[in-house]
Amino acid sequence: MSPGEIVAALVIAAGLVGVVVQVLPGSVLVLAAIGVWAMMTGGAVAWAVFALGAVAIVIAAIGKYVLAGRGLTRAGVPGSTLVWGGLAGVVGFFVVPVVGLPLGFVGGVYLAQRIRDGGHAAAWAATLAAVRATGLTIVIELAGALVAASAWLVGVALT
Repeated sequence: MSPGEIVAALVIAAGLVGVVVQVLPGSVLVLAAIGVWAMMTGGAVAWAVFALGAVAIVIAAIGKYVLAGRGLTRAGVPGSTLVWGGLAGVVGFFVVPVVGLPLGFVGGVYLAQRIRDGGHAAAWAATLAAVRATGLTIVIELAGALVAASAWLVGVALT
């Protein structure tokens, strides 16, 4: 592997971690690394790999919102509840390093839905639906990023 390919591999690995940890813009890092590699490598194979990676990441990005949104709609969780959960997650991130983001999100969704519906059962059901939807979005985004990374590995072997 060339030094450029090693750097691209490290950025792709960081992007894959970012998809799971949700602190870094994971898919963007993966696609950017593949794009820089394609520019440096040149040729039809490199650009075909970049195009395949872009398609995989875009399909995953669309799919995660459609599927998660459908599940949240079925569970009766409005968008405003997710906004409150997101805001609480951001606050939690700064109040309790590392674990504050998910704790704040879960607490914010629960509190917003508890205020909205007035009961524990409905608030807890909405919280579980939001956590499941979040997990689903991570899995779908990771799948798209892994397809892009796999295409890059094949492209490196072919060039």
